[in-house]
Amino acid sequence: MMIRGFFVLTLLCLGASTSNAQTRSLPQSTTGLTLRKTIALPAGSGKFDHFAYDGKAGRLFIAGSSAHKVFVVDEDSGKLLETIPNLGKPHGLAWVPESGRLFVADGSLAALDVYEGSPFKLVKTLNLSDDADDMMYDPAEKTLYVGHGGSDVSAPASVAVIDAVNLEVLANLPMATHPEALEMDAKGHRIFVNVADSNEVTVIDARTHTVTGHWPLKRAGHNVPLAYDEKSGLLLIGCRSPAKLVVLDAKTGKEVADVLSSAGADDLFFNPATNSAYLIAGSGSVDTFTITPNQGPADTGSIKTAPGAKTGLYVPGIATLFVGVPQSGAQSGAQSGAQSGDQSAAILVYSTVK
Repeated sequence: MMIRGFFVLTLLCLGASTSNAQTRSLPQSTTGLTLRKTIALPAGSGKFDHFAYDGKAGRLFIAGSSAHKVFVVDEDSGKLLETIPNLGKPHGLAWVPESGRLFVADGSLAALDVYEGSPFKLVKTLNLSDDADDMMYDPAEKTLYVGHGGSDVSAPASVAVIDAVNLEVLANLPMATHPEALEMDAKGHRIFVNVADSNEVTVIDARTHTVTGHWPLKRAGHNVPLAYDEKSGLLLIGCRSPAKLVVLDAKTGKEVADVLSSAGADDLFFNPATNSAYLIAGSGSVDTFTITPNQGPADTGSIKTAPGAKTGLYVPGIATLFVGVPQSGAQSGAQSGAQSGDQSAAILVYSTVK
């Protein structure tokens, strides 16, 4: 359905972020990110969690965690195509192109919902534990990994292994505490899991569906997002305590480098075309780093987004980084010439071509 007043507003300028002024003072021009436009979302959109993207149809899926729905947006025009309503608290999203299925992890309803068709219709619900969260799809094995649980002994922290074809739970792999984020090593057939409250990375064998390693972090903790540099064999970890980007050797789990970052790391992506990492921080910025083997990450500056803009998605096929700006009662200043008042919900759209 169409929402009246739903439009695309091209931003005129965006200031550089100095959220960690003592150490992060590089100009925006060094980040390699260029703001192309912002997609405005309807009033009442609230806060967002994870995103997914349908490359064939150019559809962006956005988990509206406080609006209890998923927004489906045409990336090119910015039009709202439809919403999936009546959810609890949607967190993780996964689009599986070969089956045309959208998977939605619902944290408050402790479920994984599966949708098909146009408009989307619910075809299956799989029961999980509370706080069903981030997920990662393995196209080679046609399996989906979903982090969930960890609130108490009745809902133990686990990563569910889902048969994405037959829509069945194959296994539940125990984690030390709630799994925050997942990433895949496609060539090595491994899934990396950030277990933030335990300050460790857990490694899963994607073929046997077994836990094969636990890598404790020492340089920083509360590790929420992560990304993988396949070419260099480096695992990038966004930590909050203290705020750092920590780099691990993905073969051994050894910490090899770290650099300060902005506060509130929540999403992290790696761009192999430019060897750049993009760390989205809830304090209101996207930090950028150049990743070079044997040299450590080089801080290449920040761009200012908005307070609470903590999640997004990098899509390599269109060289684009999306960042979700939540609706709030304080104007962020991210939009040039914006009047004082409420901060409207929007998606900032950046080109990543240097």
